[in-house]
Amino acid sequence: MRKLIQISQPSTGDEEWQATRQPLASGWLTQGPKVAQFEAAFATRHAVRHALATSSCTTGLHLILAALGIGPGDEVIVPAFTWVATANVVLYCGATPVLADVDRQTYNLDPADVARKLTPRTRALIAVHLFGLCADMAALRAVLPTQLPIIEDAACAAGASYRGRSAGGLGLAAAFSFHPRKSITTGEGGMVTTDDPQLAHTADMLRNHGAEISEEQRHRGPRPYLLAEFNLLGFNYRMTDLQGAVGLAQLAKLDRFIAERDHWARWYLQELAAIPWLRMPRLPADGAHAWQAFVTYVDPQRAPRPRNDIMEELQGAGISTRPGTHAVHMLGYYRRRFGLAPADFPAARDCDSQTMAIPLHNRMSEDDYRHVVATLKSIV
Repeated sequence: MRKLIQISQPSTGDEEWQATRQPLASGWLTQGPKVAQFEAAFATRHAVRHALATSSCTTGLHLILAALGIGPGDEVIVPAFTWVATANVVLYCGATPVLADVDRQTYNLDPADVARKLTPRTRALIAVHLFGLCADMAALRAVLPTQLPIIEDAACAAGASYRGRSAGGLGLAAAFSFHPRKSITTGEGGMVTTDDPQLAHTADMLRNHGAEISEEQRHRGPRPYLLAEFNLLGFNYRMTDLQGAVGLAQLAKLDRFIAERDHWARWYLQELAAIPWLRMPRLPADGAHAWQAFVTYVDPQRAPRPRNDIMEELQGAGISTRPGTHAVHMLGYYRRRFGLAPADFPAARDCDSQTMAIPLHNRMSEDDYRHVVATLKSIV
């Protein structure tokens, strides 16, 4: 029986194993020098002034909103087709997430619907770079008031770019994910990036309980009796030095990982183009796709069977698939709390029911890719 080709697998090896030795030997396991090195390297790679490691992308997004003072009475526009955390972080602040529909071709925010959702209470917009394709930032900026900040949910977009600029530096601030389904991983973990020094300073304090100085600064200072001053109500959103060490090893491989994914993604595009019922993901017109996932769209009018039946058939052939992500307005909590119906966001509804991610990661062999293509071509 053929082994199952996973939808995604982290690509780790001896470099990551060896990287953890120094923090373990030193005894400095929580946020410390390895996290600082990872932050500096990540900021350099993404051409931003500040990078702050966090416990996840979710906590990173929450930090950004909290640092901006977003709270009760405020609205934040988010895509209706995204991982639920994008909307959840708005609720964590006591603010209201306002859903906007997406483009069925790119899966990213539809600027026209964003324009319709603006109100005097709108404080920010979270633009998701879904599956590694940067949102159309220029089109979004054009429909927003000048003072309204764009926050990038760059969970899938490490190494992506848009019009010559790296993801993470396209808005006021961004949050990245290092979950194992992302191109580089620290297990769990995230990164906030920004060019705004005040936002970076506030987020730095908030991630460490609101402390004015870090634990590393306090422990290595000459006055051991000093405790940090706390002038903000903060959180414990820190990354460990073990994760920072792994992140450094992974970041060194990021460009190679993306190059490999891009090679096979383009091969998929070529090999699968003749399947009339399967729509391919969109390539950026001016930028680089990070290919966190290769997400296709099953045309229900032309497909020989419903998407879910096709996914079960692929599973039986040893090929793991997943829906792209979910329509937030169709999830039970949001549906009940805000009185939403599937037809309220038709593009997000359709993407929820028709997208299909197929395997694309750095642990796949050429034989794996050929098996995926041959199996898809055999479905008639």
